Amino acid sequence: MSAAPSAPVEHSPAVRSAVHKVFRRVVPLFFVMFVANYMDRVNLGFAQDQLRADVGLSAAAFGLGAGIFFIAYAVFEVPSNMLMERFGPKVWLTRIMITWGIVATAMAFVSSPGMFYALRFLLGVAEAGFFPAVIYYLSRWLPDSHRGRATSIFLMGSGAATVVVGPVSGALLEMHGIWGHSGWQWMFFVEGVFSVLLGFVVYRFLDSGVEQAGWLTDEEKRGLVAAIDSEQEERDVHRGAAAVSRWKLLADPQMLLFLWIYFAINVALYAVTFWLPAIVHDIGGLSDFQVGLLTAVPWLFALVGLYVSGRISDRIGKRRPVLMGLLLIGGTGTLLAVLVSPWVGLGALCIAAMGFKPASPIFWTIPQSYLDARAAAPGIALINSIGNLGGFVAPTAFGLLEDSTGSTKGGLVGLTVIGFLAALSVLLVRGGGRNDKVRARPATVPASTVPATNPGPDPGPDPGVAPRSTASGAAARPATA
Repeated sequence: MSAAPSAPVEHSPAVRSAVHKVFRRVVPLFFVMFVANYMDRVNLGFAQDQLRADVGLSAAAFGLGAGIFFIAYAVFEVPSNMLMERFGPKVWLTRIMITWGIVATAMAFVSSPGMFYALRFLLGVAEAGFFPAVIYYLSRWLPDSHRGRATSIFLMGSGAATVVVGPVSGALLEMHGIWGHSGWQWMFFVEGVFSVLLGFVVYRFLDSGVEQAGWLTDEEKRGLVAAIDSEQEERDVHRGAAAVSRWKLLADPQMLLFLWIYFAINVALYAVTFWLPAIVHDIGGLSDFQVGLLTAVPWLFALVGLYVSGRISDRIGKRRPVLMGLLLIGGTGTLLAVLVSPWVGLGALCIAAMGFKPASPIFWTIPQSYLDARAAAPGIALINSIGNLGGFVAPTAFGLLEDSTGSTKGGLVGLTVIGFLAALSVLLVRGGGRNDKVRARPATVPASTVPATNPGPDPGPDPGVAPRSTASGAAARPATA
């Protein structure tokens, strides 16, 4: 028997205060981290000409090195997040940032194709686990009613990086010849060192769990933990009171849908990101600087789309219709870019960016809500690792289509098909928790659920047992219907 529609979530003042503090302290930090992450990932494209000339890389060798990153990222994503569960987000996210910064800095000293391949592979290993670790972190710090906006703000970091990486990297490339070093060496060195320094800032300001947050009051901790735990209990009621095996969840047919949809989103995003400069260049009569400026325009529109779609999905509490709409908008934008003139096509690509870019954070609210907390970290990591293979497939397939047709239009038609198919696939997705509808949560909690004093460092949940249901470390309570 279907449940009657329920009212939107009304959290207690303590929960609202805690959420406000998380948005003020944690979410901006993740935003800056993602700016650095995306910059170190895509700055290779700006160094292409100088790097290939100095190191002696062919176009094929350069493409292989660029793609190796995504292979390593996919292979090591799940192990990284299982280790995060053991060591805790504070230690593990710090480790990720510092090690990827070190490898990114070492790119300044590439002297052979072999070294280039090795460092690109190591960069993928070092970065593996970052994105799903942040998504999992938000799921343990924010009620579902606020995760869409938080995830959108976090992912705006990649949009902001897309806008700023060109001017910043271009300025660093202009340092060519200073102290006898090439511009690409300065670019890798400075941007890599920035990530290392940011890693130490992360260790200073990040806490592994709500219980360790000295900037929250005890009442705020109790309310926040209880609100998040009640969502987990609701998922338990929906599935049954029995404990859920993480491996059974990973074999869930819904996981296959999640893998496909996120893979499709990444194919679209990386194809647009990689080929946008070439598409803008087809307008004709533009200098390289003008091409760079116009390339940033669609991502400025995408930033607006990220924020607006996150707020809308949180307000109405219906993720799937919003995700479907964004994918249809993205596919429509790429289709229009094929049919119209180049200048109007740039506007069409703005529409495509406003669809495909915000689709990612809205998508992530669905697995967050569906997956049991006991399998959330490896489940999110698996989705992200397979999805990110789109970064390897997209530019390769797009290039093959351009070689065979002599135009980027074939690739844009392919993105249209992928966007529309992914949108239709969302119809098959089952939601968990607030995925389909906002559900009422208890507004108050017993005062005894959290001790008055802060416990010691949280080593993270044991992968073999259910997570703590309360901040006191008590075992998960049996779900009741």
